Amino acid sequence: MKVFVLNCGSSSIKYKLYNMDNKTVMAAGGIEKIGLPGAFLKTKKPVEEKIFNDISDHDIGLDMIFNSLTDPEKGVLKSLNEIDAVGHRIAHGGKFTKSLELTPEVLEEWKQYEDLAPLHNPAHLKGIVATAKRLEHVTQVGVFDTSFHQTMPEYAYRYALPWKISEKYNIRRYGFHGTSHRYVLHRAGEYLGFNPAEKRVISCHIGNGASVCAIDHGRSVDTSMGLTPLEGLVMGTRTGDIDPSAILYLMDKMNLSTKEMSDLINKQSGMLGLTEYSSDMREIMERVEEGDPRCTLANKIYNYRLKKYICSYIGILGGVDYILFTAGVGEHQWDVRQDSLVGLEFLGIKLDLNKNKEVFGEEAVISTPDSKVTVAVIPTDEELLVATDTMKIAQEKNDSK
Repeated sequence: MKVFVLNCGSSSIKYKLYNMDNKTVMAAGGIEKIGLPGAFLKTKKPVEEKIFNDISDHDIGLDMIFNSLTDPEKGVLKSLNEIDAVGHRIAHGGKFTKSLELTPEVLEEWKQYEDLAPLHNPAHLKGIVATAKRLEHVTQVGVFDTSFHQTMPEYAYRYALPWKISEKYNIRRYGFHGTSHRYVLHRAGEYLGFNPAEKRVISCHIGNGASVCAIDHGRSVDTSMGLTPLEGLVMGTRTGDIDPSAILYLMDKMNLSTKEMSDLINKQSGMLGLTEYSSDMREIMERVEEGDPRCTLANKIYNYRLKKYICSYIGILGGVDYILFTAGVGEHQWDVRQDSLVGLEFLGIKLDLNKNKEVFGEEAVISTPDSKVTVAVIPTDEELLVATDTMKIAQEKNDSK
């Protein structure tokens, strides 16, 4: 079965085409700067190529992608009819608890959550509609980043707002990165030889966006992100946890609109705001090694917040069996992993400092043999999980005919 995976953003499209018979990637790439000057398609597989074009909307972008897939010389398909199913990674699925076929009924129910993800969900819908025009009879599946966290107990996801307001406007903690946390949990079980349904796991998805998830016997019971991906850890450009009164105070003092305030706390803050230099941890760590005081402080704030969440989730879980690091920073920055765990030996966490420094983007155990808690790096593959869910749903649909 050939499964096409799409992740549409407000001005971008990422894609991968999988042959699920052997779980290989046949084609991959993406479009950037949709609706902006300098828009381009960048293919990574089967060939690396960058094609600039006037890409005014997602329709034109998908045309470019599909044309590249069926190109007589560089493509991997003779016809789009070879695509058996399409999976969409969707940022906000509201109260949906699992991946679903995107029927008209599901889409209608899903639209009520559009205001909770105004940058992401409308873009996802554009991708869904544009795909349906070209692959009319192909099953489309939505894999929601929020679904994995719908097992959180109500006392973990409900905010202390007036009850009627929360109910009317769907205000609660939804959590994000669920696709990644779910993939990493099950891949860790395969790699380390444990049954996720029997263990307590803390999954740390640490990238430009970052979240920690407490997983109790295979179920998410808490996660650091909330109504939106802003809550929780310090991130590349997001504040993470902040006193809401600070936001109101700044809006008053700086005469900011809600849009301007949202831009400030989502795009100008985090490590970029703290360092006034970069949101990229690799660049920041270069400055740390040079003794830059601002970057050094920002790095301590970043790692302190991560350690704070890890420790709080150990308390919630009543202990922990596995701590997993994934995503760009989690997989590649040994110093972040070290600083967030050193000092927790009293909790049975013993990091192998030398091994930790050697691990760069590959699966590996980085705790000592006598550590009561196994600490491991598990690279994420969210697109593969989307493809796997999509294949399963498409097969079940075909079998029921």
